[in-house]
Amino acid sequence: MTAEAPGAGPDGPVRGGLRGALGGLTTRGRSFLAAGMAAAVCAYVLGQTDLLRVGLLLAVLPLVCVAVLYRTRYRVTAGRRLTPQRVPAGSEARVQLRMDNVSRLPTGLLMLQDQVPYVLGPRPRFVLDRVESGGKREVSYRVRSDLRGRYPLGPLQLRLGDPFGMCELTRSFAAQDMLTVVPRTEALPPVRLAGEAPGYGDGRQRSPARSGEDDVIPRGYRHGDDLRRVHWRSTARYGELMVRREEQSQQARCTVLLDTRAVGYEGSGPTAPFEWAVSGAASAVTHLLERGYEVRLLTDTGETMPGNGSDGHPASGFDPAETAGLMMDMLAEVDHSDEDDLSGAYGVLRDGGEGLLVAFLGTLDEEEAALVGGLRKRSGAAVAFVMDRHAWSGARSGGPPHDSGAGTVWRLRQAGWTAVAVRPGDELADLWRHAGHTAGGAAGFEETAGHSGGWS
Repeated sequence: MTAEAPGAGPDGPVRGGLRGALGGLTTRGRSFLAAGMAAAVCAYVLGQTDLLRVGLLLAVLPLVCVAVLYRTRYRVTAGRRLTPQRVPAGSEARVQLRMDNVSRLPTGLLMLQDQVPYVLGPRPRFVLDRVESGGKREVSYRVRSDLRGRYPLGPLQLRLGDPFGMCELTRSFAAQDMLTVVPRTEALPPVRLAGEAPGYGDGRQRSPARSGEDDVIPRGYRHGDDLRRVHWRSTARYGELMVRREEQSQQARCTVLLDTRAVGYEGSGPTAPFEWAVSGAASAVTHLLERGYEVRLLTDTGETMPGNGSDGHPASGFDPAETAGLMMDMLAEVDHSDEDDLSGAYGVLRDGGEGLLVAFLGTLDEEEAALVGGLRKRSGAAVAFVMDRHAWSGARSGGPPHDSGAGTVWRLRQAGWTAVAVRPGDELADLWRHAGHTAGGAAGFEETAGHSGGWS
């Protein structure tokens, strides 16, 4: 960021020229000007020459300060560094500001103020006494938010004042930075979530990965193919250059379903059940990506992330770290949807639901529970964390919790799901471990799911 203060800057000259500079008079400057004019009028009426001189001095001093400050030209550059740019809710990020004086004159009194959303804390202000020619100053502050989201930082404002405090002129830089506050995540234990449907054998659902051994099926030569892979027998047979195709190895897949329906949750704020579900989805996504799974994030509206593959899964060669970043950015901004059911997600999973399915669900009625139960037939293993609505309502009202989620959990279990009710104060790590024990899995996840291809 660069600016010339105060006469010009990234947005051009000060609006209104000298008239705009007069608008920068401080309370002290306006008081001096008013007192000088009053003294001059009284001196004229009373015929007091000495009082007229005092009045003129009081009136002229703030005007001179405005003129001098307006004519002064300081060329300064400023920069902002945000570390890190993506933080979990409740954690702090450090913002470092740097200002360089690239003019030949030292600056006077300067004040830096950065524009910060209220949710991140008070606006930081820094006073710089004097910056020599070619000098620089660095200051820093911290921001923190308990609410996930994307928050703009900036633009940075530079305020220049005179030594008498009569006038202050403000210029703004144009650059902004974006702080992304992602949901909190928990470290999950490496339990084995069993429960494959009949007909899936050992439950290993495989999908194309990135490299493998040769296949006997050749394909046509393409520009850039290694000539050592030419399959001469097929070349002689087809009359054109053929090369051996690479057989793609297999990698386990997983779909994390997040129910965002407004009708499925009650309350708002960091401790609301919807925030628990979002945090749980973020924890599951992070955990499964770390274990080598191809993960896609699916909402009740049918939206998938990363969505760069044909079925919403990551395309071949996609970086898992980049995938995790995209999903976390999505979860940082996800909000309630206006959907009444999970038909959007059902339509996506109906076309391809192989692999593990992990769902974070709000309150479900009988019809919705039946619809969700049908998703189990299209996946290898299905695990659901269902919000107990009455338990959350009882926690907010101070009354005893009711076991209203038991009916939905029972219906999902009858459909083949490994279902767990979520109540206030529950930790996802404990529920994750409980889901593994409920499904009868005593072993941990495969150390490298990409090697095993799924569940063993």
